[in-house]
Amino acid sequence: MLRLLTIEFHKLKHNKASKVLSLIYFGLLTCIALIAAIKFDIGPIKFHLAEIGIFNFPYIWHFNTYIAAILKFFLLLVIVSMMANEYSYKTLKQNLIDGLSKKEFILSKFYTVIVFAFVSTVFVFFVSLVLGLIYSDYNELAIITSDLQYLLAFFIKLVAFFSMGLFFGILVKRSAFAVGAMVVWLFVESMFKGYLFWTFKDSENTSEKVDSVMQFLPFESMANLIKEPFTRLGAVRSVANQIGETFTKSYTVDFSAVVIASVWTFIFIYLSFTLLKKRDL
Repeated sequence: MLRLLTIEFHKLKHNKASKVLSLIYFGLLTCIALIAAIKFDIGPIKFHLAEIGIFNFPYIWHFNTYIAAILKFFLLLVIVSMMANEYSYKTLKQNLIDGLSKKEFILSKFYTVIVFAFVSTVFVFFVSLVLGLIYSDYNELAIITSDLQYLLAFFIKLVAFFSMGLFFGILVKRSAFAVGAMVVWLFVESMFKGYLFWTFKDSENTSEKVDSVMQFLPFESMANLIKEPFTRLGAVRSVANQIGETFTKSYTVDFSAVVIASVWTFIFIYLSFTLLKKRDL
């Protein structure tokens, strides 16, 4: 494993675009801290975001992993370009000539995906911990360590997403086309979701029926790992109660979502290996 990772990071070390994108990604993760400085002062409306509880433990684990997951597209570009460069610079063929098997080649890419996801998760953990210790109203150890399952969900989400990017990178061999293919897949899922709503529009519990089908699709399964945190915030719930709205959704990390996203990760890696194995290089 270490040998394969050494090969991959040696390639990345000499790729200026990958280094820039990685720096931008981790820089943006650090910028989550800047949310604490945002203040609204519009006539009678005055509030400080850090004071409405977004950095309170344990809510901060949910909020920060959700926001950080939005930024994953920067690392996706690193993953797909990492694969595209293998074809452009013919390093894939050279690695195979030097004795690397196709299985080891795919594993080297997958190990790199895991490392990126793990480093991102650890980074988000420390940023969230520091912000929480500074701004949270609750600093008891039991409260700080609750809801850490969102970090696990964040890790699984990144691994699944990057594995999907790896597969498309192998499939189309070009970074831009690979990202474009993923965007098309996202649109197809969205249109299918709209079709399901139209199909079940006259039945009871339409949303539940649609969700029961959509949960098995890749992008939806990744989205289900970390649900939106905004309606969980106390300030939002207070405003909603004043206008007669109530939120009954569950914000927990569902085990089923973890399993489905993990299965898709396996499928994408397996398809990547199968495609590479059958392809004439």
